[in-house]
Amino acid sequence: MSRLPRWLKVPIPRGSRVRKVRDVLSELRLCTVCDEARCPNRGECYGSGTATFMILGDVCTRACRFCAVARGTPEAPDATEPGRVAEAVRRLGLRHVVVTSVTRDDLPDGGASLFAAVVRAVRAAAPDCTIEILVPDFAGSSSALETVLDARPDVLNHNVETVPRLYGRVRPQADYVRSLDLLAAAKRLAPETFTKSGFMVGLGETWAEVFALLRDLREAGVDAVTAGQYLRPAPGRLDVVRFRHPEEFEHLRRAAESLGLTAACGPLVRSSHGAGAMLERLRSRRR
Repeated sequence: MSRLPRWLKVPIPRGSRVRKVRDVLSELRLCTVCDEARCPNRGECYGSGTATFMILGDVCTRACRFCAVARGTPEAPDATEPGRVAEAVRRLGLRHVVVTSVTRDDLPDGGASLFAAVVRAVRAAAPDCTIEILVPDFAGSSSALETVLDARPDVLNHNVETVPRLYGRVRPQADYVRSLDLLAAAKRLAPETFTKSGFMVGLGETWAEVFALLRDLREAGVDAVTAGQYLRPAPGRLDVVRFRHPEEFEHLRRAAESLGLTAACGPLVRSSHGAGAMLERLRSRRR
């Protein structure tokens, strides 16, 4: 922590709301990306009584070099998981929920059917709760994408993570064009569903590459974007090349919004951080 810039230092999570969230997660045997990815905002989110659920287990079939989630051979999907997520949403009284997953290249549909089941279970348990799903690329499967969109989430999020030049070093099993194609297809198949993407800076990208990425997202019909500082989550993961100053993030936000994107940009911004507020901004723009 002593090497971090002051604007990246965050408090240790504690308090009664944090304990309540952790108790619900433990009792219902649920994972969160907050813990598995060692998100710096988990204290704030748990302290506000919310969390981002991670379904389909806690082992990923890919080996992205920026991520702390364990990689290897996952267990079979648990058919009871949608009901347990829905029960957690009900107990925590969430008004907006974000559900993500590890990447499951071992499954024929990449886990799309379980995403859809979670959306439907949450709708039944908490009809007033809005739902955002942060999905993997489903290995480019159009039928998997249709499966999750048929469940009618309010927001479909898929992160491009970084500029295309850095994919081979940062996420070698992913494909930038495939991710853009997924986002474009989502908007084409379900134009009423908001689409969203996110990426990190501080991995060696140039501003010209970042601005080109923003243009690519907008051309793919993306409605909203998040951008935050990459922080190495564990030993053996990629080192930070540069800590971007908060003023640079403000410049990035203005550039994104000049293209028509609804944007949240800042050192500690993450895909699901402030997701409910971003959905309200998107809805107000549509009205």
